[in-house]
This record gives sequence, structure tokens and C-alpha cells, in this order.
Amino acid sequence: MAEAVLVSACLLGLCTRYDGSHARRREVFDALGARTAVAVCPEQLGGMATPRPRVEIRGGDGADVLDGRAAAVDEEGRDVTALMLRGAFQTLGLARISSAREALLKERSPSCGVVAVARGAGERSGRGVAAALLERNGIRLKGFS
Repeated sequence: MAEAVLVSACLLGLCTRYDGSHARRREVFDALGARTAVAVCPEQLGGMATPRPRVEIRGGDGADVLDGRAAAVDEEGRDVTALMLRGAFQTLGLARISSAREALLKERSPSCGVVAVARGAGERSGRGVAAALLERNGIRLKGFS
């Protein structure tokens, strides 16, 4: 059986982004090679609808959310921290079930960002909530814009 790799579902062409679109990237398929993609959308796994209001992390990055020092708030002002945490832990569960040791994730996402997460019209350095949890559990991360 081919090695499993977690992949942000939007990067595979599934319409899971906050606005109902996708972010399909050819380079993700190249990086995947012959390995088996395990499509994940932490925000959907956490119980969020698609489309959904845009979410940003306030007070830090995903690691800070995991540690209770920051919150995830949608553009309508609702605290969605619990949903983001649920989605992150569901994503980790899929990594464990599939024995995935690597994740190819969507940059700038409040869940999946590897190097940067969106913040208003800009971005800030740091990891998304799911990315931070995966990294803490030994999963290698690679981000795609």
C-alpha cells in the first residue's frame, strides 16, 4: 500500500475554501507523486459550513490557540475557537488512522497555514491551528500558496 499524505482538500481541487472555491495546485500533485492523498479540511471537520465567514486568529497563531492564549474569530465577530480546535484534532485523528507522516497544506489558512496565516487584508507569520497540532505530533509540514 502506498504511503499516505494529508493534503488540504482545497489544494486537490475540492471546493472547501471559506468562499466555496478551491485552490487546486499542480505542484501539490507533483509533490504527492505515487503516494495516497488523504484529503482534509480542518474547518469542515470542525463543523463549519461551506461557504462560511472568513476566520482569523487574534492574539497569536495556531500554537497560541492550542495553548489557550489566542482565539479564532470569524468576520462576523463569532468566536469559533472550539470549532477550529475540533477540526485540528479530527485532522490529527485522520493522520493517525492513515499513518500519514507528512501534510501538504494551504498557506495563509487559519487552519492549515505552515509559514503564514491570513490576518485581515494582510498576513502574519505563524502556523494555523491544525498545522501547529500536526507539527507537535511529529507530522512534517509543507505549505503551498
